[in-house]
Amino acid sequence: QVQLVESGGGLVQPGGSLRLSCAASGSIITIYDMAWYRQAPGKQRELVALVPRAGVTIYDDSVKGRFTISRDGAKNTVYLQMNSLKPEDTAVYYCYARIRTPLVDSVPYWGQGTQVTVSS
Repeated sequence: QVQLVESGGGLVQPGGSLRLSCAASGSIITIYDMAWYRQAPGKQRELVALVPRAGVTIYDDSVKGRFTISRDGAKNTVYLQMNSLKPEDTAVYYCYARIRTPLVDSVPYWGQGTQVTVSS
């Protein structure tokens, strides 16, 4: 069994910053991709940023230059540093990881979601 536990969401004023964290735990052999998605009310879930185990990090155009994704392999944790936040960044943010377990080579897992609200 694998779990992704997120933390760090909250209410912030426009122009402010937040840092999201997501720790994976359980029967993990390898973590391939780790990513953050978000879903605003009435909209589809969208990719915000993805960091592979090896390779190029990907960002949605709307967050380039403002958000930074990083991962700590020793802690099985992914972070999202969000700066210069805008009201349109308001959404539920979901952690994602593609993981190899003892039983399956590649399985997608999702966190429970954390609310980020940008408002004055």
